[in-house]
Amino acid sequence: MVEHTTETRAAEVDAVILVGGQGTRLRPLTVSTPKPMLPTAGHPFLSHLLARIAKAGMRHVVLGTSYKAEVFEEYFGDGSELGLEIEYVVEEEALGTGGAIRNVYDRLRYDTAMVFNGDVLSGADLGAILNTHIEGDADVTLHLVRVPDPRAFGSVPTDAEGRVLEFLEKTEDPPTDQINAGCYVFKREVIAGIDAGRVISVEREVFPGLLSDGARVLGHVDSSYWRDMGRPSDFVQGSSDLVRGIAYSPLLEGKTGESLVDASSGVSGGVILVGGTSIGRGCVIGAGSRIDDSVLFDGVTVEPGAVVRNSIIAAGVRIGANVRIQDCVIGEGASIGARCELEGGMRVWPGVNIPDSGVRFSPDA
Repeated sequence: MVEHTTETRAAEVDAVILVGGQGTRLRPLTVSTPKPMLPTAGHPFLSHLLARIAKAGMRHVVLGTSYKAEVFEEYFGDGSELGLEIEYVVEEEALGTGGAIRNVYDRLRYDTAMVFNGDVLSGADLGAILNTHIEGDADVTLHLVRVPDPRAFGSVPTDAEGRVLEFLEKTEDPPTDQINAGCYVFKREVIAGIDAGRVISVEREVFPGLLSDGARVLGHVDSSYWRDMGRPSDFVQGSSDLVRGIAYSPLLEGKTGESLVDASSGVSGGVILVGGTSIGRGCVIGAGSRIDDSVLFDGVTVEPGAVVRNSIIAAGVRIGANVRIQDCVIGEGASIGARCELEGGMRVWPGVNIPDSGVRFSPDA
């Protein structure tokens, strides 16, 4: 009965996803592809979030786009294949998180909107967050996640009734382990009250302003899986966690394990694929290679004896025989010659050709 009630509530909630960022920390991967569309555990990252939204019972989705906005609509269309109805709102100029939320106001259909940061991988129970909002008659509800070390984040303390007390910047001595997890539930009328057409931060301006005005701002606190996918190391770890089932996605039910390999790829004998490695479409993995905790996009060729660890390899890359790659990002269409060694956060830009050499490359070399 509770599940039915939750799904009924969710059906009358707009899902708003903010996907306008340029993904600069993941360059060169985002030169041609917006960050939420990068392949992650066999699917564009955004697909995992959309699948969770659909499973929670929400149907109407508004994507707030900006950078390479056309890519989203070309891929997802009207959303019907996912059981959703997707609309797109293009942000012509960057408006900040608060401005982006206000920018989609005219497309909202219901009195409640659940807003998602489009580059966060989360395992939160969306129905439970929504229930906290509705049952607490909140103006805004924030998903707050407990983390082992909150010093790297702004912290959000709450009182015994779950009301948010303040929004604190990063500090060496935070008063709580609760941080803003990038998922919010708004009453529609609150979004209407955000200034339109100007740059505004929801975290630094909108939420503190609501507290000052005496609005009812609640926190839904849990210890669910949470990861900001903005850095290469987090992107690799997030994809790995999805493949291994540590992070949940409806798209991977019954498919989790040490690796995820597209059926169109060819994997030769003696290949070791471990650590939640994901292999895209049309890849060729040569004999005796080892790929550990890495993401290979479509059409990658790995020649025999190569070792790839904790790295992201973009589409169409060729990795030569006996190459060693660790903690690197290799851009689309690049070629890494035989016996080369790349390590320590190296980023190779699209189309770059590193000849056979046996030379070790690192940022400090």
